[in-house]
Amino acid sequence: MAGYRELLRTPGVGRIIAAQLTARFPNGMTSLAVLLHIEHVTGSYAAAGLVLAAASVGQAVSGPVTSRWMGIWGMRRVLTLTLLVCASAITTLALVQTSLPVYMALGLVAGLSTPPVQSAVRTIYPKMVNSRQLTPLFSLDASLQEIIWILAPVVITFVATQVGTWEALILIVVILLGGGGWFILSPEVGRVRIPRSRRAFGKVLAKPPVVLATVIGFLLIGACSAVEAGVVATFGHGGLEAGIVLAVFSIGSLAGGLSSGAIPMGPWAMARRLGIVAVGLAATMVSLNVWWLGGTLFFAGIGIAPALAVIFAMTSASVKFSDTAEAYGWVGTGQLIGAAAGSAVAGFLIDGVGPQGAYVAATAFAVIGVAVAVVFVRGFPDLRHRDASPIPDTEPVGTIT
Repeated sequence: MAGYRELLRTPGVGRIIAAQLTARFPNGMTSLAVLLHIEHVTGSYAAAGLVLAAASVGQAVSGPVTSRWMGIWGMRRVLTLTLLVCASAITTLALVQTSLPVYMALGLVAGLSTPPVQSAVRTIYPKMVNSRQLTPLFSLDASLQEIIWILAPVVITFVATQVGTWEALILIVVILLGGGGWFILSPEVGRVRIPRSRRAFGKVLAKPPVVLATVIGFLLIGACSAVEAGVVATFGHGGLEAGIVLAVFSIGSLAGGLSSGAIPMGPWAMARRLGIVAVGLAATMVSLNVWWLGGTLFFAGIGIAPALAVIFAMTSASVKFSDTAEAYGWVGTGQLIGAAAGSAVAGFLIDGVGPQGAYVAATAFAVIGVAVAVVFVRGFPDLRHRDASPIPDTEPVGTIT
């Protein structure tokens, strides 16, 4: 913890972490609020699912694109534009009663315009701290984001059920504008300029570590989504136990991330950390008792934030600074697709064999992740004796002869 205290005393670090967490807080609220609102308005969960699917497609498509735009037009311009469009789309979704196709179009626009805060802040981090502090900073970031997934669903569910569903969406808009504005106005966002990439769009995927980070993120978040579906199916939507067990899952991740910040990341770091997740998830299949599930998911959670920290660090260390935002955009897209795939696979198995099927799916995602990390271990950079800073961009220097 002394290392984290030193890190947070670095000028601007505490502020930028707080600002980006606030700006990203709606990420843990929007899907649930849209689901509850569209179901309330249309009386159909199928309609709500279609709107959510449209929003997810929009997010998956926009991630790499808007992240790359930040190197062309600047972070503040892109973040401000996407923030205003996204807020407008969600506000319209909340206040206008219309047909399902229009709701889907609004969901798509909201997804396409999701501000690329995650890509921006992880591009800024290497410019704020020294090389020795960068890996712990990625671990701290991966850990603290669990606060979003612990608190946001509770807050938005309470507002939607006790106040109203359109009010819940307006609350999201308020937090989106407030947090997004705070982040955009942070001095570091204006101070750090991403150089225009000289590579064609998508060329960053030629880097094996970026592909591995994207694939591992897909599998890891797929496992987490399957777990969420399984827990809800086990205890029911209204069960207090479901919320408690999922909170324990996130607390395990928070604890694991904070405790692993100073551990060096070698090529085998990902396999070891995913191994913890796989063992914990495999143990869930023994019993669906609330205490057993809480304990096994806490253990599985211990590996999640540390694995995400490896994803962030290996991405940063493997590309030029001008390509970092786009690279993180692709990694984010992989995670979004993983979330959709995990929920879909778990849903089919729950319908077929019951809640146990979701934990089987989650374990399968995690085990495949371990296998990928082991088979392609040479594709993971060795960060034990070097920092995770991006490769510097170089330009030709004119000489007089």
